[in-house]
Amino acid sequence: MGKKRGLGKGLGALIPLQEATDAAAPAGGVPTVPIKAIQPNPRQPRSNLDSESLAELAASIQAHGLLQPIIVTQAGDGRYTLIAGERRWRAAQLAGLEAIPAIVQEATPQALLELALVENLQRADLNPLEEALAYRQLMDEFGLTQEEVARRVGKSRSAVANTVRLVELPAEVQRAVVDGRLSEGHARALLSLPSAEAQLTLMRSIMQHEWSVRQTEEVVKKLLTEEKPPTKPPKTIAPELADLAGRFEQSLGTRVTIEKGNKGGKVVIHFYSDEELQAIYEAIVKEA
Repeated sequence: MGKKRGLGKGLGALIPLQEATDAAAPAGGVPTVPIKAIQPNPRQPRSNLDSESLAELAASIQAHGLLQPIIVTQAGDGRYTLIAGERRWRAAQLAGLEAIPAIVQEATPQALLELALVENLQRADLNPLEEALAYRQLMDEFGLTQEEVARRVGKSRSAVANTVRLVELPAEVQRAVVDGRLSEGHARALLSLPSAEAQLTLMRSIMQHEWSVRQTEEVVKKLLTEEKPPTKPPKTIAPELADLAGRFEQSLGTRVTIEKGNKGGKVVIHFYSDEELQAIYEAIVKEA
């Protein structure tokens, strides 16, 4: 059985849920606010909503009502901005509701993005590029490190680092990931190639031959070997060293090679940006 992608802490781990006092509150129920007074979250990381599933949810709301309230924040002049629950809000509009159960909270611009990101991750609603762009926005706009982002969304730093690197791919490759024509694993393999041209060429071959991620990784290794022919015969890597290098890569979120000689050797850690170098440094120093 596959591991569930969602998070365990939920939205309540980031923001306390308290009922508002200025919204209309039916006896014994959650307060409601007019649907027309609500505007979507401008920092919503998800760019697309499936129209078919939205229609199904609208039909369910018509039959059974909305079972889970949305979360909003006041925007002034009697208006509200969505924090979490855009799919429910849009389906409620399709269902013809004039008001919707809502919990009103104070939220900073950073919280608007964090909470929407967490909700979508819990529901596995984001494609890898949407996830990467949301992480990047938290880092660029709010100054969070990869480790801080990882703590907020309940993932490892290496997982965040690997996902963020997807925004470095050419636009055509990114579109293929968004459309589902290319998996996140394939896209990560392409990142090892030195140029956008090489990445695009291999992407087309992947689609043409329907290569698995493992096959793609093998092709990438061959391409990199051909690009930099060794000046001396390659050394055979002992299985235990290959396994150790793999563990380093999983922990640090980047490529690691180990070279061993008669009297020692060296560990080479590859990085692709100043931020990744800083993250690698923090990970090693913290472990030390």
